[in-house]
Amino acid sequence: MGDAPDYELLAATVLGIRGAPPELARRLVAQALVVEDRRDTWRAIGERVCRDAPSTPGVYVLRDERGRALYVGKAVNLRRRLRTHFAERRWRGLKADLSRVAAAEWREVGSEIEALLREADLIGELRPAVNVQVGAPAIRSRAIPPALLRDAIVVVPSVEADSAELIGARTDGGWMIQRTRRSGADVAVHAARLWRFFRTPFSGPLLAPIVFSWLAARGAAATRLDPHDVTSARRLGERLSALLGDDRLFVERLDQR
Repeated sequence: MGDAPDYELLAATVLGIRGAPPELARRLVAQALVVEDRRDTWRAIGERVCRDAPSTPGVYVLRDERGRALYVGKAVNLRRRLRTHFAERRWRGLKADLSRVAAAEWREVGSEIEALLREADLIGELRPAVNVQVGAPAIRSRAIPPALLRDAIVVVPSVEADSAELIGARTDGGWMIQRTRRSGADVAVHAARLWRFFRTPFSGPLLAPIVFSWLAARGAAATRLDPHDVTSARRLGERLSALLGDDRLFVERLDQR
C-alpha cells in the first residue's frame, strides 16, 4: 500500500464497511486499532474483576477509567455473570463502550426482588451508556391481578443471615427498602419509617410496579402484610416482630390477617 495507507480499502476488507468517504474510513480504521490495542488490558481487567467477585446474587456496575457508569446488571451468581462479560469469544462483537471497562463494583443482595429493584434504581440514577434506557415501569403495562394492587410491605431474606429486608410498595408507584434485624432490636424504628412512608407524599423513581409484578408471578408466596390493617406505628412494629420471629418466614408464606 506504500507510505499512505488506503483507508477505504482497509475499511472495506478488514471492517467490512464499503463506500466510506476517505476521512470517515481513516477514523474508522484508527478507532478499530485503538480498540484492538485495548484487548490485552480488557482481558487483564476481566481476570481481576472475576477473581474478586463473589459467587452470590447481586447487582453490579461496570465503569470506565473516568468512573463513568457503562453498564448496570443483576445476577444470581456475580462471578459467573461477570465472566460472561469478559469471555474471549465476546471480544469481536463487543460494543466499543464495553471495551473501555476499567473496574466493576457490586452489591450483594438476599432476594430476587431486591436485585430487580436495585438494578432499576441504579439504571435510573446512573444512566449507564450501554443499558437501553426506558421510562419508569407502569402498572397498566403489566399483567397484575387487581386484587394485588394494594399497598403492601413485603418481607424477604437479606444478604445478612440475621436480618430481613422490608420492602414497601405503594399503588401510586412509591417504594422503599430497609434492612432490619430479625431479633426485633430495631424494628420499632423501621416500623415508624414505613408508617410515614405510606402516609406522606413520595418523590423518587416509581418502581413499585416491579414489586407488584413480581408478587403476581415468582413472588406469589412471599410474606407480606397490608400496612393499613393496623392503627399505629407501634402496632405495625408488633406485627413485623411476629413475622420476623417466625422460623417459617423464609419458607415464604402469605400473611393474610
